[in-house]
Amino acid sequence: MPPRLSPTVRQQRLGIELRKMRERVGVTPKNLAATIGTDLPKISQMENGKSGISAERLRIWARTCDCPDGPYLDALLAMTQDRRKYWWDGFRGRMPGAIVDIAEMEHHAESLSILNTTFIPGLLQTPAYAAAVFERLPPQMRQDAPVRAEFRLRRQRIFVDCPKPYCAILHESSLRMQFGGPDVQREQLIALLEKSEQPGLDIRVIPFSVPNYRGSNESSLYLARGPVPELDTVQIDLSNGPKFVHAEAELATYRRIKEEATAIALGAEESRDFIRALAKDFS
Repeated sequence: MPPRLSPTVRQQRLGIELRKMRERVGVTPKNLAATIGTDLPKISQMENGKSGISAERLRIWARTCDCPDGPYLDALLAMTQDRRKYWWDGFRGRMPGAIVDIAEMEHHAESLSILNTTFIPGLLQTPAYAAAVFERLPPQMRQDAPVRAEFRLRRQRIFVDCPKPYCAILHESSLRMQFGGPDVQREQLIALLEKSEQPGLDIRVIPFSVPNYRGSNESSLYLARGPVPELDTVQIDLSNGPKFVHAEAELATYRRIKEEATAIALGAEESRDFIRALAKDFS
């Protein structure tokens, strides 16, 4: 098969793990190519996510790199065997691939947690709020706003189709930032209250009264827990689009930020009371 032109973040992640596995023990691409029965260009394509790897070859790769059997290898094997088409694949080519990759990340995560300081997370947005957010996109991005809105609302079906623990830590500024005016904001806050009652959904608030904390300068920090900690992913929003973080040192930093934010946030019931009182301000 020809190399993939645009590998998804998940495909790239498998390649990253293959390269890390090889480099950890100092095996050269040439030696690995000879061991698994391929050539140097193919090894490069596998490590860049541009070419898949069979389960059999992955097991040989792991043995050659002294990677033992266990949960980590099982998770990588599962990634090689999943070749289904998913709903988000229908959006590829219609909008930036990195945005589509967020849905892929969410689907395969064991649990999700997000820290937002400027807006309500996409999985919790009402249609009116989402439309108002997209109205503020730069002109060159606004032309595909209807597709982005459709995609965002489709992502929200994860709570029904593929439910998993989801925690949203929302700074008070994100609850007060008005997208679409006071009526839209009030509707959004009421929707948050309703969602906070759903099993598996944990919505917490960090009020302005809390002193500065690590992570307060992050507009959005999204942590997707993998089947093993080595396969966790963090997605952050940048001005030019989403960025996915896989490096262990960075993951450790973002995990600490999330833990600290959770520790200083109001409890679940206090957060509901806070949101309920704030909704009245927009009446």
